[in-house]
Amino acid sequence: MSIPRVGTGFDIHPFTDDPERVLVLGGVTFPDSRGLVGHSDADVIAHAVTDALLGAAALGDIGSFFPDTDPAYSGADSMVLLAEAVAAVRAAGYEVGNVDCSVVLEAPKLAPHRSAMQDGLTKVVGAPVSIKGKRAEGLGALGRREGIACWAVALIV
Repeated sequence: MSIPRVGTGFDIHPFTDDPERVLVLGGVTFPDSRGLVGHSDADVIAHAVTDALLGAAALGDIGSFFPDTDPAYSGADSMVLLAEAVAAVRAAGYEVGNVDCSVVLEAPKLAPHRSAMQDGLTKVVGAPVSIKGKRAEGLGALGRREGIACWAVALIV
């Protein structure tokens, strides 16, 4: 009998003032938005999903697989890193059931891009990925538009 396993993931990045840095969320580029500070492309959704999957399989976390001290990951495409994490989860004998994400941000609006993000993540993960956008209602750093955070939950069997 297969026992389902659940993992949680979290990631947060502040916005940057660097005009060259592009915002990437769930593998989708938001060209008219400020980018996020990070060693890779700072895709908080892909990072949280990666952590949730690795945690569910008891394989560690994104930092142990892709350390931000390694120059090889500077500017890396987080969807490529996610694909590598999915391969590790499968190599450990698991299949992904689904992943659910809650993204907390004041702007930009996720709704116009939700389908593209979900479709891209679902393709990489090989199972349904859902994304919900939530506002911090002006509270704290996220409410002051200082950054974006994402929580993810993954089910694997």
